[in-house]
Amino acid sequence: MASTPYAVIEAGGRQLRVSPGDVLAVDRLDVEPGAPVTFERVLLVGGDDLRIGAPTVEGAKVQATVLREERGRKVIVFRKRRRTTFRRTRGHRQSHTIVRIEAIEG
Repeated sequence: MASTPYAVIEAGGRQLRVSPGDVLAVDRLDVEPGAPVTFERVLLVGGDDLRIGAPTVEGAKVQATVLREERGRKVIVFRKRRRTTFRRTRGHRQSHTIVRIEAIEG
């Protein structure tokens, strides 16, 4: 019985476990929707045989297609210093790129 191939990639400073067909959000990439993108920082390739990189797996790539760009939910940043009238409220929305994993090579 063949196991499903998977990989651990590094994208935007985070490590993500991906398989072909997965749809995930990564930090914003400067790529148009519909364009292919390649993740070359592959830390681990699993499936029938496990290959662990030191720090990356040599010759491994993950192919993906950009679906769209969106913004995350709003995060409120509130700062206060007690016993004074110091209060600051700011909001932040992170930009994400939604990608679909097409293939794991290597």
